[in-house]
Amino acid sequence: GKGGKQWYVDFVQLVQKFRKEMRYDRTNNGELAAFIAYCQAFPTSFLALVDTYNTLESGVPNFLCCAVALAAISCTPLGIRLDSGDLSALSKAARRMFHETQALFPWAPFAKLKIVASNDLSEDVLYELKEQEHEIDTFGIGTHLVTCQAQPALGCVYKLVETSGNPRIKLSQEMVKVSVPGKKLLYRFYERSGKCLADVMMAEEEVATNGAPKEGERFILRHPLDATKRAVCVPARVVPLLHCVWKGELRVQHEEIQKVRQHADDEIKSLRFEHVRHRNPLPYKVSLSQGLFRIMHDLWEEEAPIKELDGSKAPSLESWEC
Repeated sequence: GKGGKQWYVDFVQLVQKFRKEMRYDRTNNGELAAFIAYCQAFPTSFLALVDTYNTLESGVPNFLCCAVALAAISCTPLGIRLDSGDLSALSKAARRMFHETQALFPWAPFAKLKIVASNDLSEDVLYELKEQEHEIDTFGIGTHLVTCQAQPALGCVYKLVETSGNPRIKLSQEMVKVSVPGKKLLYRFYERSGKCLADVMMAEEEVATNGAPKEGERFILRHPLDATKRAVCVPARVVPLLHCVWKGELRVQHEEIQKVRQHADDEIKSLRFEHVRHRNPLPYKVSLSQGLFRIMHDLWEEEAPIKELDGSKAPSLESWEC
């Protein structure tokens, strides 16, 4: 208090006072007692789980009684957490109750109250909530953040691409399993708007001889597996994506976590909408340079066995497969 004097408040009585004024006398008493204890222990970080009994008939009203009492003694509550039910509808109803309480007590900072939602949230649920124009400020995502429901296991395979300075290729009857041979460098092309155009792989020896791609110069992009698919682009900006991190010792400095987060956010925003949309996203193009395309397909032709057709019988489809 002023002049260094201490002062005490009967917080329970204060909550009961506001409960009576707001006519929330039919809420669950046990829940209210728990909220009061929470406020007394953490007066500046009161975030209440409001769905223990009934979200709109008990949880939110009990929260508001305590929140107004906290505001009356110059402490700012944080908000509520919804963990069950129709999250969109409940968030809208709770927000309306916040505004109504703000009108009753204009001095209470309820415009800043947060609504947090949890309850096994997934990407599909987030899109549905967005379509329903929810009033949620923060999402608490656990299971679907640390696990991948669509692909519980990630299969990884190391494939040899060079030995003793010579490029090597892995052939397969499944085209997606054919590897791109040799040491490679990777570049990202951007258009003038800042959006990504494509990524391109080049042979390391090709870059050493002809140089890296340049801004404002025409560049031919080749599909790795289909010789008929080609495109020409003139990148407004070219960014190398591969950097040496370790070569006997650490070669780069660790960035601060905020910079790493901002970089990741900027890169996601640079992708076109059709690549990141939730339904039927288009695959992002990763192409080969002319030089790497020739190296790959020359080696492919050199290493693929030539089958001999037996003239005594019609050739099977398998006879024409790699």
